Amino acid sequence: MRIFEFKLKGKEKQFHYIDDAIRTSQFVRNKCLRYWMDNKDKKVNKYALNKYCALLAAEFPFADELNSMARQSAAERAWSAISRFYDNCKKKIKGKKGFPKFKKHSRSVEYKTSGWKLSGDRKRLTITDKKGIGTFKLVGTYDLHFYNIKQIKRVRLVRRADGYYAQFAIDVNVKVETEPTKKMVGIDLGLKYFIADSDGNVEQAPNFYRKSEKQLNRANRKKSKKYSSWRKKARQKQSNNYHKARNRYARKHLRVSRQRKEYCKRLAYCVIQSNDLVAYVSAACP
Repeated sequence: MRIFEFKLKGKEKQFHYIDDAIRTSQFVRNKCLRYWMDNKDKKVNKYALNKYCALLAAEFPFADELNSMARQSAAERAWSAISRFYDNCKKKIKGKKGFPKFKKHSRSVEYKTSGWKLSGDRKRLTITDKKGIGTFKLVGTYDLHFYNIKQIKRVRLVRRADGYYAQFAIDVNVKVETEPTKKMVGIDLGLKYFIADSDGNVEQAPNFYRKSEKQLNRANRKKSKKYSSWRKKARQKQSNNYHKARNRYARKHLRVSRQRKEYCKRLAYCVIQSNDLVAYVSAACP
């Protein structure tokens, strides 16, 4: 399975419709979780939650506007949390078992094989449900022409601090042919260093957060100055300036997160390509 991500380019009102679809998906997921809590004695399973989505669509008009498979995806998210809780209980994991919780701030909505359509040149995405989201231009470097439309199993719309993105989950078997290096290496994660291997090589920690900490603290102070406590007590929305400062602060955190992710991917790829066998020391080992 491969995940290709594109940035969405569209009108402002279209992004508001995406937010509405995300809230609806969160509503369906939370209602399915409540249904499971209220009917534990009836042994509610994954298929029962999928059937419950149809009842929600009949009862709530805004839920009916969301594509049926998008509602099922929200129910599957609820069942994923439930099944994880059951597995932890069976394994008798010490401490908290991860009892499912209600979502408050979801950031994505997921469609399966319906509810969306690609243009002929594979550069535009149209969401075809009743939310009125419409068509977006896909901005990215990936080429979807290499894959059949039937290979795209899921399309996920994601909201981030710097905009909205579309993720395509493509069913494909990835095979990378490499020549054997006849090398083995053991790696260990550290606090003062990032990794150290059995050959004596040490990769220093990049400290992306520490390098950006001064800017992050400054952006956080500016955000706090624009926060109004009396608005919260009066249950009113914060000012537009606060939300702008909050978005700038979130963008800086997003940049640090992307730096970390890209660094880990490049380092892991380098280690895997250079060795036939990689062993690592787990923190649980004595």
